[in-house]
Amino acid sequence: MVKVVGLCGSLRPGSHAEKALLLALAAAAGAGAQVEYLDFKALNLPFCDGGDAYPDHPDVEVLKRKVKEADALLIATPEYHGSFSGVIKNALDLMSFEELSDKVFGLVSVLGGGQNNNALNDLRTVARWVHAWVVPEQVAIGQAWKQFDAEGNLTDPKLKDRLDKLAHALVKAARMLRTTA
Repeated sequence: MVKVVGLCGSLRPGSHAEKALLLALAAAAGAGAQVEYLDFKALNLPFCDGGDAYPDHPDVEVLKRKVKEADALLIATPEYHGSFSGVIKNALDLMSFEELSDKVFGLVSVLGGGQNNNALNDLRTVARWVHAWVVPEQVAIGQAWKQFDAEGNLTDPKLKDRLDKLAHALVKAARMLRTTA
């Protein structure tokens, strides 16, 4: 079974990025994947200092182990100042090729304003540098503050369909890459 780990670039409880990630993880589970949300709010991750050992931060080892065991990462991030969040950047910087190479990435961004792809394009660049694969499908949710209902569901069925297609493409790509490895 393909394992998908979800990473959220917002530390705000109930954020739009978290809502989008949870919906995408549910869709990945529906596509037959084993899913896990690695909630950074529950971890004590330090700022990356360029080193590779963090003996005072056992949650770095948790992050590395869970990502290494995964076939795919589903990353949801708010777009801050035209790019992805520092939370995601720091988490990725705490890892290396050992954890990230040959992983399949699925990408979602949420924005307060109009839809664009800056955060997604920047994440694609990072993925390329760590020898990961990014599925062509991606979802940018503009004006996120009005796209979710009180239960955390998307109100636009077209956005929900795109999120589902992203999750299914992620699981399919991870399955294919796994069989060729």
